[in-house]
Amino acid sequence: MIYITGDTHRDFGRIFYFCKENGTQKDDILIILGDAGINYYLNKRDLALKRELAELPITLFCIHGNHEQCPSEISSYEQTEWHGGLVYVEPEFPNLIFASDGEIYDFDGRSVLVIGGAYSVDKNYRLAYHMPWFDTEQPDKIIKKHTEDKLKEAGWRVDVVLSHTAPLKYEPSWAFLPTIDQSTVDKSTEKWLDTIEERLSYDRWYLGHYHIDDHSGFVTILYEEIEEFYQN
Repeated sequence: MIYITGDTHRDFGRIFYFCKENGTQKDDILIILGDAGINYYLNKRDLALKRELAELPITLFCIHGNHEQCPSEISSYEQTEWHGGLVYVEPEFPNLIFASDGEIYDFDGRSVLVIGGAYSVDKNYRLAYHMPWFDTEQPDKIIKKHTEDKLKEAGWRVDVVLSHTAPLKYEPSWAFLPTIDQSTVDKSTEKWLDTIEERLSYDRWYLGHYHIDDHSGFVTILYEEIEEFYQN
């Protein structure tokens, strides 16, 4: 089985409960749409969390969010092939798998494009209080080119897109935090995703980031809900 959910931010209580209630196994997959928070402190706190998650009877497939370091920047991660695309994994924790942005994976015969990253509206707060913030939080020119090259190879057609943030046109503005001045928010990733969405032929688009569960628009936004991936 393949399941999908939104941001966890290091709180996996609902994931442990879900696995227990559903009798999951290691070869089942749970997609986390960014901000898993597993690579946040980059110290023993992360290691302790990984050891705890290694006991989960499921494999986590994590999209890169904006509250965590890219695994490509962490020396303990190795790049390998998984489900037809490149991923990052630590040998000690084989059930904690991290997507490589711009890769296209094969999930039960469905082609799945992954595009992680977003701007952190709490960036200045985190910097002011010496909390972790990562300059890799948004896709750079190299990632964008790699993504577009992969899509060109695929004829600009995939079955599913998994991203952390939304194309600009599909942002849930009604869910924005009222304390944030949106004119100060860097929307470059969302604008780029707009250009991808306009050219791409796809069936489903899932994303996280906004801390809401919403199925009413052209994209599916997940937070706390856990559902079967690509339900018909």
